[in-house]
Amino acid sequence: MREPHVIVDNITKTYDLGESKVEALKSVSLSVEKGEFLIVMGPSGSGKSTLVNMIGGIDKPTTGKVKINSTNGSLDLQGLKDKDLTKYRRNLVGFVFQFYSLVPTLTALENVEMIGELVNIPRSVLKKRSMQLLDEVGLKGRYGSFPSQLSGGERQRVALARALVKHPEILIVDEPTGQLDEETGVKMVQLIKDTAKKYGSTVVMVTHDGNLKKFGDRIIYLSSGKIIKEEGQ
Repeated sequence: MREPHVIVDNITKTYDLGESKVEALKSVSLSVEKGEFLIVMGPSGSGKSTLVNMIGGIDKPTTGKVKINSTNGSLDLQGLKDKDLTKYRRNLVGFVFQFYSLVPTLTALENVEMIGELVNIPRSVLKKRSMQLLDEVGLKGRYGSFPSQLSGGERQRVALARALVKHPEILIVDEPTGQLDEETGVKMVQLIKDTAKKYGSTVVMVTHDGNLKKFGDRIIYLSSGKIIKEEGQ
């Protein structure tokens, strides 16, 4: 049996809110296979985004461990210094968020190239790769368009191309259809699945939309910071 790509080992996350404490995650454990498309579902406040933030290295658990079996070796995120977590996020993880987070003064092509520049992709390679990704997500010929000239679905496509330009090992997708209508949202998630598979990325996607379950290889359900159910493999 092959070793999982992501291992979440008995993690808890507690936030201090004044004199009170809030447990966002409570003894959560799971593993994600290389190339798997994992969907995380649950009501608002169930801990979905907190969980993917742990896997993405945006935050650290209060207790427990998150281990990544990278192609370059194993990483224990809990033990990494902030500069090494930054390196992990920059080099190994792609992010697609609900609100796109595009730079409004940059064109679609420049928004994609920006991430490639951060990981030092050679300029001779970067432009061609960025244009190819924009083509693949259905934005051929829109390289020079600014975010204000694009629809919500088109902006999310740029965000996906930007996340994939560095060929990330792990793709974190947090509520990608929240700003889209139902039909566009379904097309967007199909696109995420197809392009991530092409580039060999492991996907962990948060959604509240039950219509998107069909895209997951496996679905886990969170409630009050705990995994309460699992479907799939």
